[in-house]
Amino acid sequence: MRRVLLGVLLNLPGCATVSTLDAAKPGAPLVYAGTRLDWYALHGGCCAQERFGTEAPRHPRLDLPASLLLDTLLLPLSLAAVLGFNLGVSGGL
Repeated sequence: MRRVLLGVLLNLPGCATVSTLDAAKPGAPLVYAGTRLDWYALHGGCCAQERFGTEAPRHPRLDLPASLLLDTLLLPLSLAAVLGFNLGVSGGL
């Protein structure tokens, strides 16, 4: 169990959801952005940087389940952002 948790923590910076949230590219998808980035990469998408504001993860097939889970947990916040509600939340580096 410790190895699994350690593996998850070490791979979190490479997670597509974390990358898309950190990119904050205007016009990029917000709802299920990490999952969409993984799906885009799995189906041979050529221009992830231009579309999502970040590069696709090296192993999108492995990243997809974690991104799907994290995108689902963050769904209320991403929907609020799409609808234009200001929640006073900021992020990024």
